[in-house]
Amino acid sequence: MAIAVEVIGWIGAVLVLIAYISVSTGRLTGGSAAFHWLNAVGAGCFILNTWWHGALPSMALNIIWSGIGFTALYRMWRRRSA
Repeated sequence: MAIAVEVIGWIGAVLVLIAYISVSTGRLTGGSAAFHWLNAVGAGCFILNTWWHGALPSMALNIIWSGIGFTALYRMWRRRSA
């Protein structure tokens, strides 16, 4: 189980890093669905990893980070379906 949690944590790190690099290089915009998916899922992976390690401040930050991403995606979906 410990190895799975570490792998999930690294996947989260890679996803958030891809999001940051993609916006920084102009491949994605900060308002794109891809950017928000990368951040929200990456933060979700971090939530599990930081909970496992007892890093509660990081876990709280990533809960908020993921919530922001999923809220943005929900708003995008709502605008599209209206």
